[in-house]
Amino acid sequence: MKNNIIESVRRELAANADTQTRESSQYFFKEPVVTLGVKTAIVNRIAREHCKQMKDLPKAEVFLLCEVLFRSNYLEESFIACEFAYARRKQYEPGDFATFEHWVETYVNNWATCDSLCNHTVGSFVEMYPEYLAGLKRWAAGPNRWMRRASAVSLIVPARHGKFLDDVFEIAGILMTDREDLVQKGFGWMLKAASQAHQSEVFAYLMDHRDVMPRTAFRYALEKMPPDLRKQAMQK
Repeated sequence: MKNNIIESVRRELAANADTQTRESSQYFFKEPVVTLGVKTAIVNRIAREHCKQMKDLPKAEVFLLCEVLFRSNYLEESFIACEFAYARRKQYEPGDFATFEHWVETYVNNWATCDSLCNHTVGSFVEMYPEYLAGLKRWAAGPNRWMRRASAVSLIVPARHGKFLDDVFEIAGILMTDREDLVQKGFGWMLKAASQAHQSEVFAYLMDHRDVMPRTAFRYALEKMPPDLRKQAMQK
């Protein structure tokens, strides 16, 4: 069953690959990425179709499929792995954090895979098990830049819903002086998401830290603020 699914996924991806998409994909990344050249909408359709076929497959077997797909290093296969994992969100249990951490640490090597995995799978997990927010803070303080970005983007959806504001601020504080622009964009995005439910608190945080926060993160965080507040924040 598992081999058949992998073969089917790869057959459909190959049938929908084109040179123009493959060549244009690199434009969106600073680092080299390995792509087949399949449009995102088609990748998502392939993932959804196979999720339906796997509805009776145990979660452990689905996660093994994800491992195989991540291991290939193809961008499209990583997206499908993320969709497979997220489709089992109602079955998440505490022990799954170690699996998700392994995937981020071992296989994430670009912002797109990072965000696809963390916005949905890891974000849903920490909403279910908030005690694992401590794990995100550990990622934020680590040497792996993708894990540092992951620590922030995992909280995008919960923050947008008004959750975990203190933890958002704590992770932003850990990442405050990070020199990687993709990490800066990640925690700026997290603060922007939090501002949608906690505008005044996030604005106060930004004003308190504007002299030390990287301008990239600062500008990202302000994007959902009203024009008058954005103008006030950008004044010297």
